[in-house]
Amino acid sequence: MAAMNDTVLIGKVKLFKTAALAPMAGVADRAYRLMCKKYGAAYVVSEMVSAKGICYSDRKTAELCTITEPERPMGIQLFGNEPEFMAKAVEIVKRFEPDIIDINMGCPVPKVVGTGAGSALMKEVSLAAKVCESAVKAAGDIPVTVKIRSGWSADCINAPEMAEALEAAGAAAIAVHGRTRDQFYSGESDSSVIREVKRAVSVPVIGNGDVKDLGTCLKMYEETDCDMVMIGRGSYGNPFVFDEIASHFSGREYTPPGVAEKMAVMLEHIRLILEISEKSEELAMHEARKHAAWYMNGYYGSAKFRGRCYQLSSYAEAEALAAEFTELQNSRGIV
Repeated sequence: MAAMNDTVLIGKVKLFKTAALAPMAGVADRAYRLMCKKYGAAYVVSEMVSAKGICYSDRKTAELCTITEPERPMGIQLFGNEPEFMAKAVEIVKRFEPDIIDINMGCPVPKVVGTGAGSALMKEVSLAAKVCESAVKAAGDIPVTVKIRSGWSADCINAPEMAEALEAAGAAAIAVHGRTRDQFYSGESDSSVIREVKRAVSVPVIGNGDVKDLGTCLKMYEETDCDMVMIGRGSYGNPFVFDEIASHFSGREYTPPGVAEKMAVMLEHIRLILEISEKSEELAMHEARKHAAWYMNGYYGSAKFRGRCYQLSSYAEAEALAAEFTELQNSRGIV
């Protein structure tokens, strides 16, 4: 169980043992990472970057790999299944000075798995180890971590075996999502597999899956003995989860945000998206829509309002919608 002021070392990178933000393609962009860091995320990771893609084209590399000081400590996540391209990609991303380089061996989406990368590597343990080893050699003194799943399917739960091979290949830490590839994001995450990985290796183990608040975070620590907890979907519209967890471990009192504060933070998040984006306001608002909708989850009448979020085309419209939403909640006695 983590205690106040506990830390975990990944290579020479020291992280507070509270909760980290999981890498999420199409979600955890710079604005998202900055919001989560502001509320206490111990560590953040870039969106997934194709190792082969950046070896052939530099077009989106800077956008995906640039790290700002407020985001540190931060990792850059690569995916691929060819050791030589992984090594070249690591050389390329080193110029962005990541604190950690992470390799994705857990993504379940068909377009990634179809290339033999992501969670497809759960079926190719020896190849996965070679990919990791090539990254470690190229990374020099930057620690390399790997994110895996519990296995490919229910009859192929091999995360402990995979973790042992990755540790032998030089991985400095292993993150484990307690679902198989076949589950995608359905069903329940199996914390017992994360515990087995923790018993199998001596490097730090990061537990991921179904953590959405302090209670589920403490449960993950207790059930798995993991060194760090990582939160993905539980942070949707909820950067406050990191403050809730950090408050507990620092002995600080935590006050959950009311609806007015949530809407203010939602608008702050949208302003950040607009500020960072090089697109027009209307196009940048397309990216902001899902985030706006997530901040409204769980409230009275939220389904209708979330639908309206997906029509937003300007910041002024978001402001008006947030005010209307707050007024509705207040009229129902929700503050």
